[in-house]
Amino acid sequence: MAGRRAAYSRGVLLGMLCALGSAVCFGTASVLQAVAARASAPGSGSGVDPVLLLRVLRQWRYLAGLALDGLGFLLELVALRSLPIYAVGAALAASLAVTAVVASRVLGVRLSGMEWGAVCVVCGGLALLGLASGAEGHGTGSTALRVGTLVAAAAVLGLGTVAGRLPGRARAAALGLGAGFGFGVVEVAVRLVDDLSPARVLTNPASYALLLGGGAAFLLLTSALQRGSVTVATAGMVIGETLLPAMAGVIWLGDRTRPGLEPLAVAGFVLAVVGALTLARFGEVAGEE
Repeated sequence: MAGRRAAYSRGVLLGMLCALGSAVCFGTASVLQAVAARASAPGSGSGVDPVLLLRVLRQWRYLAGLALDGLGFLLELVALRSLPIYAVGAALAASLAVTAVVASRVLGVRLSGMEWGAVCVVCGGLALLGLASGAEGHGTGSTALRVGTLVAAAAVLGLGTVAGRLPGRARAAALGLGAGFGFGVVEVAVRLVDDLSPARVLTNPASYALLLGGGAAFLLLTSALQRGSVTVATAGMVIGETLLPAMAGVIWLGDRTRPGLEPLAVAGFVLAVVGALTLARFGEVAGEE
């Protein structure tokens, strides 16, 4: 029994370390990609600009950001196999704190005392989650849920088209929110791809939802970063990739906390997300449209 508990604790610790490492990768990549996107010539003026991707791919900063995104995604996959979705999502919300700190160096943003306090709140929330989180749920999801993730992934592109018509700050936040929904689809889809044999992967709607949701999310986020504040765009992304995926994990995939620590997990989740949103509210990037 003691050995089983030790293995369980090691698994949770590994998952949390991977989730935090993923947040560092994503947060740093956001700033690098923002610098590359802003340096590109203006696009068509629509919210979603596929041609923008071709232009920014010529810049080393964007390629470095993509490399960090790739590493972050691999770490996220490991974390999702060891932790509930709500814990991974909240840990990824810490990418906003990373974005703000890196933006202060790269984009010349001055962080106020309130922003540093928000960084501490995020870290405190993650610490509570680390103490309260159990292992990932063992639910494999229904066929309806798998098909639903594919439909949701397709809807992300439609949301991006509508969001692109909004003015200034609202446009960046809405595009970021759409990107967050796309990344949230990826989080749920990873858990729904439970059999990695080629035949099962190719016939699983969640496999296509993972690819479509991830691609749509990158497209919307790139457009958002070109047209507004890094922190505002990332704040919308944080909301989209934490709340709904966490609910899906608890309701349909069996994610739970350690016995008796549900209030601690809820408090940690709320603190991490609220701290991230506080950073978005007060963190401004020079040159915002």
